Amino acid sequence: MYRSNTCGELRLQDAGKDVTLAGWVQRTRKMGGMTFVDIRDRYGITQVVFNESVDADLCAQANKLGREYCVQVKGTVSERSSKNPKMPTGDIEINAKELTVLSESITPPFTIEDNTDGGDDLRMKYRYLDLRRKPVRQNLELRHKMTILIRNFLDSHDFIEVETPILIGSTPEGARDFVVPSRMNPGQFYALPQSPQTLKQLLMVSGFDRYFQIAKCFRDEDLRADRQPEFTQIDCEMSFVEQDDVIDLFEDMIRHMFREVRGVELPAKLQQMTWHEAMRRFGSDKPDLRFGMEFVELMDVLKKGTFPVFDNAAYIGGICVPGCANYTRKQLDQLTDFVKRPQVGAKGLVYVKYNEDGTAKSSVDKFYTPEDLAVLKEKMGAKDGDLVLIMCGDQPNKTRVQLCTLRLEMGERLGLRDKNKFECLWIIDFPLFEWSDEEQRLMATHHPFTMPNPDDIPLLDEHPEQVRAKAYDFVCNGIEVGGGSLRIHDGKLQAKMFDILGFTPERAMAQFGFLINAFKYGAPPHAGLAFGLDRFVSIMAGLDSIRDCIAFPKNNSGRDVMLDAPGELDPKQLEELQLKVDIHQENA
Repeated sequence: MYRSNTCGELRLQDAGKDVTLAGWVQRTRKMGGMTFVDIRDRYGITQVVFNESVDADLCAQANKLGREYCVQVKGTVSERSSKNPKMPTGDIEINAKELTVLSESITPPFTIEDNTDGGDDLRMKYRYLDLRRKPVRQNLELRHKMTILIRNFLDSHDFIEVETPILIGSTPEGARDFVVPSRMNPGQFYALPQSPQTLKQLLMVSGFDRYFQIAKCFRDEDLRADRQPEFTQIDCEMSFVEQDDVIDLFEDMIRHMFREVRGVELPAKLQQMTWHEAMRRFGSDKPDLRFGMEFVELMDVLKKGTFPVFDNAAYIGGICVPGCANYTRKQLDQLTDFVKRPQVGAKGLVYVKYNEDGTAKSSVDKFYTPEDLAVLKEKMGAKDGDLVLIMCGDQPNKTRVQLCTLRLEMGERLGLRDKNKFECLWIIDFPLFEWSDEEQRLMATHHPFTMPNPDDIPLLDEHPEQVRAKAYDFVCNGIEVGGGSLRIHDGKLQAKMFDILGFTPERAMAQFGFLINAFKYGAPPHAGLAFGLDRFVSIMAGLDSIRDCIAFPKNNSGRDVMLDAPGELDPKQLEELQLKVDIHQENA
C-alpha cells in the first residue's frame, strides 16, 4: 500500500509505530548531518528526519528532493525534541527508513504556502497547484460540508432531488443565454439554463410537491467579484404553500447552516423589510445592517431658496458618519472624487463637520447660517465630532443608490464591515415590474412567472408599475444570497403578465407553450427560491470573492486561463455544425 496513515493524523500516542506516508515535499532543511523534510497531503503536514549517521545513502537521496516532489516515506514515529505547537502533528516526527520518489516536480511558478507569492492570474493559470494550498482547499472542504448539510436538511423535510436538463430552449427574457449549436438540427440551438425555473414548476404540476437540486446555471453577463458565467444554485420548489411557509422553512435551514458551520446562533425570527423601506433607509435592496449611517431625507431642512443645487433637486439625503469630523480637506476631496467616478455617477458631495468644540464647518457655509446647520444637526441625529455627508439629484432612487455606495465605502474605511459578524434579513414586496430604458418597456423585476400581490391585481390594467410582487430575497451582510417568489398558477393571470410584458399570444406560446399547456392540467399553488451556493460559501468563509470557493473559476474576462477557454473551433467541427464564423470588428 502507498500509505498507512495520512500526513495529518499522527500524534504523540503513535510514538514507536512503523508507518508509511505519501504526499508532496513542502520544504527541506539541512542541519549538519540531519535533513528535515516536511511531507504534505490534503490532511496536514508531517516532519520526516533523515540522519546521515544512520543511513548516509538515504540522507543523500533526501537531499536531492525538490519542492512538490511526490514521495513515499517509511519510518518510525518518535517524539520531537523541539516541538512545534503551531502544527497538529508538531509533537512527533518520522525517523525515515525508506524513501521512494513517486514523481519528480519542476520548480512551481509560485510558492505552495498559505501566503503565496503568486498573483491572481498566475494562480488561475496553475489552478491545480493553487488547490494544493491550505486556504483554497479549506474553502472547498467548507463547500462540501455545506452541500452535505443542505442535502440532509432538505431530505429531512421531504424534498426530493431531481436533475433537470442542461440543454434546453432559449428564453431571452432576463440575462443573455449561452447557446449551443445542434449538429443533428442544423441552424437550431440549445441554451444552457440560467436557472431550472420552468422545469421545477413543471415538477410541481407533476405532483412532486417538494423538489430541490444543487444546480449548475449559466448566464452570459459581465463579471464581478460575486458573479461567474457558470455558478451553482441550491434550487428549491414547493407546492401548496404561502410566502410565510417558504420563508419559515428556509429560515430554519439558514439558522441550521450558521449553527453547524460557524457556531453562530441567528435570531429566532429574521427581520423582514419591504423593498420601499430598504431603498428609503439604505438605497439598496440588499442593505448591509452591520453598521448604521441610515439615510435621512433633508428636503424640508435644506430647500430654503439659498442654494440652487438643493433647491432644484428632487431628493436630498444624508448620512451621519460618527467620529469623522476630523477628516482633512484632502480626505474630503478624495470622497468627492470617489462619488464622481463613473461607477458611482454623482455630480458632487456636500459635507458638514460638527467639531468637538461645538462649531460647524461646511462646504456650503455661504448658503446656510449657523442656525440652519444646527437644525440639520438635530435632523441628522449628529453629535459633536461627527461628519455629515449629503448628496442630491433629480432622480430619487438613482441618488439613493449613489448615497448607498458612499455609505458602504465609509463602512469599509472605518472597519465596520466585519466578516465575522452576520446580519441577515428578508426583503419583501418588490415591485413586480421595472422600467427598462434600453427596451423602452416594462420588464419583470424577477421573472414573468412571479405572482402579483393579490391586493394589487386590480392595478395591473392601469398602473402595473405600482404592483407589488409576492417575492422575497434573503440578504446577509449586504449580499443577496438567495431569492424566490410565489408563482402564478392561473393561466389567465399568466396571460395577463405576458401581455403587460409585451408578449403577443403567439410569442408567449412559442417560448413558454410547454408551461402554459401544463397549467391547463390542474397546476397547484406553488412557490420556491434559490440560494447562490458560491455566495453562501464565500460569506461563511469570509471571502471577498466567490472565485476561491470554486474549484476551477473563470477570470474577470470570463476566460479559463488554465484551459485557455473559450477558444476557436476546428474547421471540421464548424463544418459538421454547418456554421460559419464572421467576426465584425467595431471601429475604435
